[in-house]
Amino acid sequence: MPERHFFKYALSFVLFVIFLLTTLLPAKTVAVQQASKNCLWSIQSQSNKIYLLGSLHVLKQETYPLAAAIERAYADSQRIIFETDIAAMQDPAMQAKMLELGMYPDGQTLFQNLAGVTRQQLEKKMSALGLPLQAFSRFKPWFVALTLTTLELQRLGYNPQYGIDVYFFNKAQSGGKEIGFLEPPEYQISLLGNMAEKDQNDFLSQTLKDLELVSELAADLVKNWKSGNADKLHKLLHKSFKDYPDLNNRLLIQRNIKWVKKVEDAMRKNKNVFFVVGAGHLVGPESVVDLLRKNGHEVKQQ
Repeated sequence: MPERHFFKYALSFVLFVIFLLTTLLPAKTVAVQQASKNCLWSIQSQSNKIYLLGSLHVLKQETYPLAAAIERAYADSQRIIFETDIAAMQDPAMQAKMLELGMYPDGQTLFQNLAGVTRQQLEKKMSALGLPLQAFSRFKPWFVALTLTTLELQRLGYNPQYGIDVYFFNKAQSGGKEIGFLEPPEYQISLLGNMAEKDQNDFLSQTLKDLELVSELAADLVKNWKSGNADKLHKLLHKSFKDYPDLNNRLLIQRNIKWVKKVEDAMRKNKNVFFVVGAGHLVGPESVVDLLRKNGHEVKQQ
């Protein structure tokens, strides 16, 4: 595959996988029983109602239709808030920014910056996917990790066009809902694009290991999401972050803290608001839900 064509192909998917930051490093769990809850929480304020929906950003078409409770929450809301502007992520200028952060400058290559073991893992995965190793020579480790994850999920039938955020973004646009965003696209891209070299290498190494079990991991993740099992979702989404506390703080905790303030701001409005964010931001300690409860708010799972 010509290098320029591969770059264009990878970009179209990696732009969506930026949203997938908290689902790259899961740990295997046992199957769960179906429950009546969803990955949806609500807060009744004095002036409005807030809904918090945990999104999975890459899914299969068979995930739909969604649970009635989720659709009712959306219908009950006048304003829909997403992590970032999904449409803007497809802008040519944003793609150029992604390439700028995701590629080495002339004279540098991925292989000059990889440890021997990680390179061996990468060669094995590339061979399994039938991709030429040279096609990745200019990509930085974080970009490679996201690209491989996306390609593997796509091979298994998962597609960003069926992601929860994309579904509601399209629905909100066609339905004339007010739309808002928690972060600009440039910020989301910089989260990984500006990682230190060591963190990038660790990120790629761990991703390559986890991709060996991605089929089972993805199925477990969807099953727990559908049943609203917050505890097991947290175990799936966060276990590997224990080995990367700085990454966990940067990608999750600090963003959660900022988002809580925006949720509280929305509680003072007179319109119901429906937030759609990655499921990993809503489950477990120091999640948005946990921080809101610590601030004295009654947050109910639907």
